[in-house]
Amino acid sequence: MHGAGNDFIVLNGIDQDLSSITTEQCKQLAHRQFGIGADQILLVEKATRPDADFRYRIFNADGGEVEQCGNGSRCFVRYVQDHGLSNKNPLRVEVAHTILTLLSHEDGQVEVNMGAPIFEPSRIPFNPAGLPSKQDFHETVYALAVSNNPGHHDDWISVVSMGNPHAVQVVVDVESAPVLTEGPLIESHPAFPNRVNAGYMQIMNRHEIKLRVFERGAGETLACGTGACAAVVAGIRRGMLDSPALVHTRGGDLTIGWGGIHNDVCEPVIMTGPAITVFEGETDFPA
Repeated sequence: MHGAGNDFIVLNGIDQDLSSITTEQCKQLAHRQFGIGADQILLVEKATRPDADFRYRIFNADGGEVEQCGNGSRCFVRYVQDHGLSNKNPLRVEVAHTILTLLSHEDGQVEVNMGAPIFEPSRIPFNPAGLPSKQDFHETVYALAVSNNPGHHDDWISVVSMGNPHAVQVVVDVESAPVLTEGPLIESHPAFPNRVNAGYMQIMNRHEIKLRVFERGAGETLACGTGACAAVVAGIRRGMLDSPALVHTRGGDLTIGWGGIHNDVCEPVIMTGPAITVFEGETDFPA
């Protein structure tokens, strides 16, 4: 399946026990030459909480399990409905640290309540000690020494978690941005103990952006749902964007809405976008 080009292998763990899936098995399945090929693997399981309808786990192409995947959540709900596992709409789905609410629209789009963004460094997690910083409207931005011009801090980043960590920077032209060269350096920067997704955002107008994301454990993907949420939140916090915002990725468009923070209450981020099935089949699970 894919959501705006961000592609997934979706495995049915309801009718078979896949709880012992290994890192190596995930890597083999996700390999684009020797396996099926995917950015991430999604495992559909029975809920472990009474307030959820299902649980799903997310594995990157490198086999590492991660906390959240926005595009994957839309594919998850489409899979569950198409396979007759549930006719509930909306669905409440358990991921690593929270419950997502997923609503299918008649036009095929899927709306996801992604929960409130997280800004506290310790919860992202992010260690800003020793990094240059400045205030930009409501946002504190930081400079990472990863550019080809050491000592020049032009690439100020916003740091936000959407259940997974993101470092978002604004660029003049997203097509020429150093996503493939600097993205890996940001991903593995020591300020991020669990690594980070590196986002590059070009502001088109106050309701429209272009976005590329270098995802931890997967490299650049055609779209990143949580990355789109993080970018729009960062843009609003920096006074550059208004809600809702249309996000153009290389794989398709996503619509992101965020109401901001009012009376110390952080509103949830709402993401709407496509979820498409490409093919179905069976495979002998890699040993």
